[in-house]
Parts: sequence; structure tokens; C-alpha cells
Amino acid sequence: MATIITDLKDSFRRGSIYIQLIYINAGVFILTTLAEVILQLFNRSLGNVFECLELPASLSRFIVQPWSILTYMFMHANIWHILFNMLWLYWFGALFLDTFSAKHLRGIYILGGICGGVLYMAAYNIFPYFQPMTEYSFLLGASASVLDIVAAAAYREPNYPIRLFLFGVMRLKYLALIVIGTDLLFITASNAGGHIAHLGGALAGLWFAASLNKGTDITAWINKTLDAITSLFSFKPRKPKMKVRYGNGKQKDYDYNARKKAQSDEIDRILDKLKKSGYESLTTEEKKNLFDASKR
Repeated sequence: MATIITDLKDSFRRGSIYIQLIYINAGVFILTTLAEVILQLFNRSLGNVFECLELPASLSRFIVQPWSILTYMFMHANIWHILFNMLWLYWFGALFLDTFSAKHLRGIYILGGICGGVLYMAAYNIFPYFQPMTEYSFLLGASASVLDIVAAAAYREPNYPIRLFLFGVMRLKYLALIVIGTDLLFITASNAGGHIAHLGGALAGLWFAASLNKGTDITAWINKTLDAITSLFSFKPRKPKMKVRYGNGKQKDYDYNARKKAQSDEIDRILDKLKKSGYESLTTEEKKNLFDASKR
């Protein structure tokens, strides 16, 4: 058992950010489901406790559990619910990282969930159609966060070919339009809250990708907050800064600074081109240089 846990920890640490998000979602689902099964054997239930982690449509309920705007996107109703969400996250998370950074994916997952949750609550409290069900409606699942990733990837790489079973090859922009259009058409169906949240997530993805093309990263505040929280719970001692000295130091320092300046000038040139002409105007080499720079 200890070996299995160690292997899982190593796999989590080595995995890409979308793999880590899948691990987190799966872990939460297994723990909550297992707890509910054990309690049911004793004729008990944690239903009310789990509702505190789901996002209520009612504003009066949300006021007493504001954390649910974050926790709901890691909760799932059943095995099929989490399976489909995680498959989409696996497929499109990898595609997203072809043109965006890992921090972008982490930030946009949270942003999509927040925007989807806000639109869900707004719709249920604005439109009379939803008012009879507002008090007992709750939202859960990663769908809004996942569709956020799909929409952003479709905006950046609209003509990327996606091979679908029985349907053949389809361009990513058309797949995204079909999914978003379906949610719009079924906005009053039985899973109305889910469809509304999907639309909120998709809008967030388009907002993120369009803003990034103009040089603004709207997920920066999320990543700064997550980094600050992570640093609070990190007990690793800081490594002392090392001063490296070279023989013939002046010449090597000059060469190093010259290389750094050349790299900086190249990135500035690419960013200027990106702002003026958009992402599609960049060459393959320029896209690679920009992506590498975002990881530093």
C-alpha cells in the first residue's frame, strides 16, 4: 500500500498540470464517494456536508458558503459525470499546452469555474423561469472549467484537426461551436444549470485568449494568489543564493549579458508583432520562442 501511495505521489509531481488537476478531481470523488458508502452502511449520510461544497443558486445560501464558488468545480455527482469531464480535460489540456503555458492552464481552470458559477447564479436569480427552483438547486462539476479550456484552445488554434469517432476529422472551431450551441439550445432543459455554467466557462475562455493576444493575462491574479498560498504551506528551506565566479570573468559576463539582451530584444519584437498582427502572424520559430520565454 505504501508503495502505491509513493508511486501516485511521484506520478502527480511528474505529471503535467492537467494530469495533476485530474488527480485532484479523482481524489476528491473517491474520498467523498467512499465516505458516503461507509456512512450509508450505518444508515447515515453526509449529504448536507457535501452541499456545503456545491455551489447554490440561492444568493442567501451562497453568502454563508462563499468558498463553494471554488470547491464546486472539483465535485462530481457520479462516475459518468467525472469520467466525461476528465476525458475532455485530458484531451484538450494537452492541446492547450501546445500554445499556452502550464500556469495559464491552472489559472484558466479556476477562472472558467468562477465565471461559470457566477453566470449560473445570475441566471437563476434574474430569469423568472428559474425562480421556483432557485432555493434547492446546486451546481457541481468541472464542466465549466473544461469548456473554458476548449474555447481558449479553439480561439488560438481554430483550424486544429480533431478526429472524432464516427464523424471523422473536424476543425476545432466547429467542435467548439457545436458544443457551445448545444448548451445554448438546451438552456431550459433538465440540466439547465450545467448548460448555463458551460456558457460562462466558454465566455471566460474566449475572454482569456483574446486578452492574451493583446498582451494582457487575465489569469495572472489567480496564479499569484495560488503561488502565495502554496508558499505558505511549503516548508522547504530556501536554498542559499550562490555566487558563481569564472576565470576571465569580465569577458564571460559581457558575453552572458549580450546573450540575455539579444534574447530580451527578440521577445520584445515578437510581442510587438503579436499586438499589431495577432498570434497567427507569428512564425513557428517565433511561437516556440514566445512559449519558451513564458516558462522562464
